Amino acid sequence: MNLPNKITLLRVLLIPAFLFFFLSEPFESVLNMWVVLVLFVVAAVTDAIDGYLARKLKLVTNFGRLMDPLADKLLVCSALIAFSAMDALSVWITIALIAREFYVSGLRQLALEKGLVLEAITSAKLKTITQIVLIVYILLPPPLDFFVSGIGVLILAIVTLLVSVYSAVEYTVKNKSLF
Repeated sequence: MNLPNKITLLRVLLIPAFLFFFLSEPFESVLNMWVVLVLFVVAAVTDAIDGYLARKLKLVTNFGRLMDPLADKLLVCSALIAFSAMDALSVWITIALIAREFYVSGLRQLALEKGLVLEAITSAKLKTITQIVLIVYILLPPPLDFFVSGIGVLILAIVTLLVSVYSAVEYTVKNKSLF
């Protein structure tokens, strides 16, 4: 197993640790909130690192093509679901964002069945960035949480939703031959 794939696996392994600390009883403790933020940020940064290394070192593998986007979806969807469970994010937004992930994954599967690989498009990368910004914003611990507000979460969530929908539409238009 090459280094980029090991980094992808690290991201997958960080998800249970992130959820454990996020959903644990003393979540309100400032130390625990910092641990949660650091775990999420480290996991999110590994996404950029593994992809960069795979391309730079010419270590792109089928495992990486499959697991990298899956690891991203697991990380982001886990956080979104946990936020909804704790009333930090509206359930309908979480469902819409996850539905987009399933939809694009379905398109990728259709493409694979036709011997094609759907490369990540710019709007999908922007979607990932907006999701990570939204999640980090919600996770900000004291003293950084002084500007976190319900309206701020809602605005970031709607921006994330709009970018997500746009990227799904762009994938559909660019790959209409799959239908």
